[in-house]
Amino acid sequence: MQAIILAGGLGTRLRAARPDVPKVMVPVGSRPFLKILIDYLASQGIQSVILSVGYRHEAILEFFGSRHGSVSISYVIEDKPLGTGGAIRKALTQISAQAALVLNGDTFLRVDYRELVAAHRAAGAPLTIALKHVDDVSRYGSVALSGDRVAGFAEKLAAGPGLINTGVYVVDARIFDGFDLPESFSFERDFLYRTVVAIAPNGHIIDGYFIDIGVPEDYRRAIADLSVQPGA
Repeated sequence: MQAIILAGGLGTRLRAARPDVPKVMVPVGSRPFLKILIDYLASQGIQSVILSVGYRHEAILEFFGSRHGSVSISYVIEDKPLGTGGAIRKALTQISAQAALVLNGDTFLRVDYRELVAAHRAAGAPLTIALKHVDDVSRYGSVALSGDRVAGFAEKLAAGPGLINTGVYVVDARIFDGFDLPESFSFERDFLYRTVVAIAPNGHIIDGYFIDIGVPEDYRRAIADLSVQPGA
């Protein structure tokens, strides 16, 4: 199984804290956040990663090159912003399997990727979404399940407990076939929200640690949580 990491975001909310590096390269302890993600993938046997990069991508290429430890690394470079959907669609053209793991480069989820992929294959859906229960969904929006299938999404408005989309997926290579989509689009807003009934994604609930470093306060929390045992 190959992994695609979306690492091209502008990181607008985090840029005030670290204006000198791309969001995915902010230091957490002694290592860039993206290195923590790739190290964790390597610990679970992932040997091939595709980095979808854009803003200040030169820093990422210089740090990782074509290999990081046991993981071979290739790049899909956005000449102009493609949104998360456009970036995933472009990166999927580079995979050699029928499906790939897709991760956001600014989030960390402690999950058994082998188990996630096995659940995807067993479900027979074109998409599996890793979900997590949190005490307050207001920052992320919530996800509704019907059995093990995702039935709908709610916007980032209501507070309270519920399931959220962690931004970790198993995506079939042909998931976008048959859909009329622009070159640049949001995977969540422009694709998932509009096609959820048609594609009936599999929802796989995860209990593991989750953090999104997109805002300064959670970046600081990641430093405290992940610096000592980043892959534990």
